[in-house]
Amino acid sequence: MLQQQYPSQLLEKAVQEFSKLPGIGRKTALRLVLWMLRQDDADIEQFAEAIYQLKHEVKYCQICHNISDTDICPICSDPRRDALTVCVVENIQDVMAIENTQQFHGLYHVLGGIISPMDGIGPGDIEIDSLVARVAKGDVREVILALSPTMEGDTTNFYIYRKLIPYNIEVSVIARGVAVGNELEYTDEVTLGRSIMNRTLFDGK
Repeated sequence: MLQQQYPSQLLEKAVQEFSKLPGIGRKTALRLVLWMLRQDDADIEQFAEAIYQLKHEVKYCQICHNISDTDICPICSDPRRDALTVCVVENIQDVMAIENTQQFHGLYHVLGGIISPMDGIGPGDIEIDSLVARVAKGDVREVILALSPTMEGDTTNFYIYRKLIPYNIEVSVIARGVAVGNELEYTDEVTLGRSIMNRTLFDGK
């Protein structure tokens, strides 16, 4: 199939950049670029400034690794949260999904990925050591493993469980109300909330 020809190299360049976004093909990218061309200069400048600030000014919480505007995120700094309970999730989207259920009132730990040898991701590539360090301080009573119920998620659960055995804390896993193979962030809030509330002890099997 012949590559679509654009009347402007600037248009072509913009379409190429937009099509790099997840889930955005060239046709959608073209629609977005043409839409932006019709917007006021002030709106485009505000859009560009928001992207620039996001990239250069956003922080990652020094405790849980969630995205934040400050060194310590609002969740970790909230005295009303249950600091004895830490929910381990794969990514920031999972934090937002669980928060939307309004069923969990503890703290989080964002791994930034899961163990996946096929993708070249090992335990040292995600935030497992920092989780162990949090537990080693003696301030955590329960760790909830809230990873997607996939083979990679289960592998990561087992690895973390083995690392936490020496600390004699309660390690639990969310109930399997979340269908096996599903991504946590796409699970409906009711099901996800019930899975958190009905979590079970992790036995390492």
